[in-house]
Amino acid sequence: MVRGWPAESGRVDHPLRDEPEDRRLRGLGQPVREALTEYRTLATTQLDVAIETYPTSRYALVELFPKTGRKHQLRRHMKHISHPIIGDANHGRGRHNRYFAERFGQGRLMLAATAIRFRHPQTGQDITIEAPLEASFLQVLAIFPDSVLQGLDVR
Repeated sequence: MVRGWPAESGRVDHPLRDEPEDRRLRGLGQPVREALTEYRTLATTQLDVAIETYPTSRYALVELFPKTGRKHQLRRHMKHISHPIIGDANHGRGRHNRYFAERFGQGRLMLAATAIRFRHPQTGQDITIEAPLEASFLQVLAIFPDSVLQGLDVR
């Protein structure tokens, strides 16, 4: 779940510099590598809550498809297009994160891997692993009207 209303679908082709564990080393010689994420907006909602300078706040549920595998790629790409993931302490928006933490009693990152598909390296067989959304994630999705979420396989 992200802040704002991204386009119906899109592609973020934005190279990322490696993020070292030690923050003091950021920007010091880390290579910039290709990074590509595709996304699709599944649902949008607007809350009558003034969190920043607007009288209402907009949020979207998006499906993300990383085409490369860089550290924090999804979080960094969504920030790059000004739609940070809710609950992201490093790449998100603090005021929105605090609102969700206060409203739902927890400050979780609203990012969940529900499926991964890959080719087995030895057999070549296509493997799919799926997982349901965790209860606290579903609790936060209550900000979206049920009619919007019907058919999205999120409840």
